[in-house]
Amino acid sequence: MKKKIVVLGAGESGVGAALLAKQEKYSIFVSDRGKIKDSYKKELEDNNIPFEEGKHTIEKIFEATEVVKSPGIPDKVPLIKELVAKGIPVISEIEFAAKHTNATVIGITGSNGKTTTANLTYHLLSTAGLNVGLGGNVGYSFARLLTENSRDFYVLELSSFQLDGIRNFRPDIAILLNITPDHLDRYEYKMANYVRSKFRIILKQTDKDLFIYNALDPAIKSYLEGTHLSQETIPVREVLFDHQHLTFSPTSVFELSKCSLKGQHNMFNSVCAIQVAKRLELSDQQIQEGLDTFENSPHRMEVVATINGVEYINDSKATNIDAVYYALLAMDKPIVWIAGGIDKGNIYSTIENLVEEKVKAVICLGVDNKKIMETFSKSKTIEETQDVIEAVQKAASYAKAGDIVLLSPACSSFDLFDNYIDRGNKFKQAVLNFGKTIGNK
Repeated sequence: MKKKIVVLGAGESGVGAALLAKQEKYSIFVSDRGKIKDSYKKELEDNNIPFEEGKHTIEKIFEATEVVKSPGIPDKVPLIKELVAKGIPVISEIEFAAKHTNATVIGITGSNGKTTTANLTYHLLSTAGLNVGLGGNVGYSFARLLTENSRDFYVLELSSFQLDGIRNFRPDIAILLNITPDHLDRYEYKMANYVRSKFRIILKQTDKDLFIYNALDPAIKSYLEGTHLSQETIPVREVLFDHQHLTFSPTSVFELSKCSLKGQHNMFNSVCAIQVAKRLELSDQQIQEGLDTFENSPHRMEVVATINGVEYINDSKATNIDAVYYALLAMDKPIVWIAGGIDKGNIYSTIENLVEEKVKAVICLGVDNKKIMETFSKSKTIEETQDVIEAVQKAASYAKAGDIVLLSPACSSFDLFDNYIDRGNKFKQAVLNFGKTIGNK
């Protein structure tokens, strides 16, 4: 009997799963309670994949032998609970895709830095000539990648939401960068639940696999205490760099003069990526070439422009305190800090000392700036606005030649923007327009 796959959610992961199911000749039905983007709807229509939008037809969904759900759908949703009660397996697109490849998989997760690490790992491998694909929580879905050119290696960025839906997924190499409070509303506001979700990346690893992890991260250290791991492990501890060189080992020292990555956190990310490259037997020369030519994704410590001697940096992806901590730490010049948005339960006291040391003024860009104002107004000049153009102008009024204006919000963006990408793009445009207006010298 033909296996019937029902896909819940028609975003990138859902449509990718549907395309792979179609290729593998499963019976397939896609259901999205919301409106499906026109581009995804066209793909489904062009591939003759039946779908519905704006509703869930329960009778059709319950006919499934397996359900692939969008990572955005929590397990506590009544429909998911009903499926589980009926004994119908509910899995993630990552789990579904992994069943259909024998390629080597490198899985990367963490609260912060996973996109940069995934991109860098992919870049090191691809510039060395390996046949590698990049996807997961960045770029294209894993399932979609499998419908295209066959690859020997796949580098996957994996969110906790994606890991929640895995059962037998087993990355050959797993990287766990860090675990700091994030998305706790998804995990009953219990940090322990979030930590367990991140550790699902090694759920099915065996003694043939490799686990690279941050040995200094408190949450990771605590979870691993008394835990026996059967796979090979590489705990990453001290990262040695002096802004000119990154010392990976006594015999492997890499120059940073051409490298676009900045800060301690990105050097840690680089060490993890290099560990993968070494595991796959890349030479130091190949790794150096990759470091020299790597360009990070937008909105992550992205230099926008230098205007009248002031450097403007877009770090819109920094949506939690930990990310801001590392952004501030990486700066070696006085900072005018633009922050704010929808608070995610931030505890700003963890960065008070760093702000005191490095920040000369704070510009709040958000609808509700109360918590930031209360924390820093006693020691710092603070202004607030709900307009990104005005935020840039206010920041510029406090910045002098040799300073940095840093957008590193510590908050999500949905109060004033569509998402962090929209926030970052509008910040960049505001900076560039400001430069034209005043006449960049």
